[in-house]
Amino acid sequence: MMRFYVAPRHRARWANRMHDTSRAEIHVPVDVVADGEGYTITAYVPGVKAEDVEIEILENVVSIRGEFEGMEDENGETRYLLRERPTGRFGRTLRLPAAVDADSAEAKVSDGVLTLSVAKAEHEKAKKIAVKMS
Repeated sequence: MMRFYVAPRHRARWANRMHDTSRAEIHVPVDVVADGEGYTITAYVPGVKAEDVEIEILENVVSIRGEFEGMEDENGETRYLLRERPTGRFGRTLRLPAAVDADSAEAKVSDGVLTLSVAKAEHEKAKKIAVKMS
């Protein structure tokens, strides 16, 4: 059993940080696969519609943002017995090893998984040089 001790003088500050959901985004798990032409990024976004996902690409930085919506009734008086599904803003920023071409990016959401495919920028791709015999 693991115990966690918080000094009494720090207890109120610690409790506020633990319950303040407005300041931190939910961390979504991602996989990044690289091949010779570019990258494929997959992220778990269950229950999120494709139009509710925001993706920004700048050079070699990819940002994915959105929001997990909770189930609330019309009066806002839902009483949960157990609540484990995430609600609120989520975000993930990834720095890739090479610059990418934002114009070639394609994204889709299927069965709660976001798949983003993006090609490396032309100046980042390896080029083969033919050697001539003299």
